[in-house]
Amino acid sequence: MESVSIEAIGAQAVRELAAAKDKDAVEAVQTAYLGRRGKVTVFLRNIGDLPAAQRADAGRMANQVKRRIEQGLEKARQDLQGRTSQGDKPIDVSLPGRIPCPGRLHPLTQTMDEICAIFTRLGFAVAEGPEVEMDYYNFEALNIPANHPARDMQDTFYVSDAVLLRTHTSPVQIRTMEKQPPPVRVIAPGKVYRCDSDLTHTPMFHQVEGLLVDEQVSFGDLKGILTAFVHQIFDRHTGLRFRPSFFPFTEPSAEVDIVCVMCRGKGCRVCSSTGWLEVLGSGMVHPALFENVGYPPGRYTGFAFGMGVERIAMLKFGIDDIRKFFDNDMRFLQQF
Repeated sequence: MESVSIEAIGAQAVRELAAAKDKDAVEAVQTAYLGRRGKVTVFLRNIGDLPAAQRADAGRMANQVKRRIEQGLEKARQDLQGRTSQGDKPIDVSLPGRIPCPGRLHPLTQTMDEICAIFTRLGFAVAEGPEVEMDYYNFEALNIPANHPARDMQDTFYVSDAVLLRTHTSPVQIRTMEKQPPPVRVIAPGKVYRCDSDLTHTPMFHQVEGLLVDEQVSFGDLKGILTAFVHQIFDRHTGLRFRPSFFPFTEPSAEVDIVCVMCRGKGCRVCSSTGWLEVLGSGMVHPALFENVGYPPGRYTGFAFGMGVERIAMLKFGIDDIRKFFDNDMRFLQQF
């Protein structure tokens, strides 16, 4: 009778271990069955009260039950340890939370947004166009025919004889003039591509180009707009000058230089001891462009300008290597 009773005790202990979900439940089973006042311990302690003929069988059976419970306890502890190592450990809601790292805009995005915001305040709208462009819009419509030497300056990525990756955002100006009559006042921000790579050039970079077309637009208007831009993107004390240059799609053309932001005009390695740094190109729209888009000859004039966003960002933030913008080094990016 007692042997059946001790087997029932063992079976109950095994069921409780199977239902144990944590360390405390396992320890409770050990206390209830193998502790000082546990059921198996009490049974073993009272074997002497049994008739002499039953004591041997009862002791043997009780020891077997005890070993089975001990083995069950060890297995339950190992299972709990395995679940904990796999990430099933209960969450301690009293622990302080982990603060996520906030994102921030890339310095090129910050510079692009600031440039666009300045010209938007000056009354320009934002226009966009395809990055995979037709040769006609990228070159011919901009007064750069097939044999023009300016094509050698572009280092173009060609997809086919008639299709290429745009080398500037000027094609957007042509597409805009084809779609709407004057007045036109737009900027064209976006990515451009050229076969070039060094400390100050990358195969893909960003430009913002602008176009204003209306009646009686003069070079003085161009100077006023770009002077306002330079004073807002850098500071109002930044000196600038317009230096004669050449672009096939503008006549006359001018480069815009600013007083070196590193030495303030005294001369240094960055400005090649000249005290000046080039920031953008500009000029009055060539009449051939108006002919290409069907504007009445002689009625309208306009100006255009273009700048590299990386160039502006490097001068604005004092960065000496353009490749840092594309390395994705968090130590560099977190400074902005």
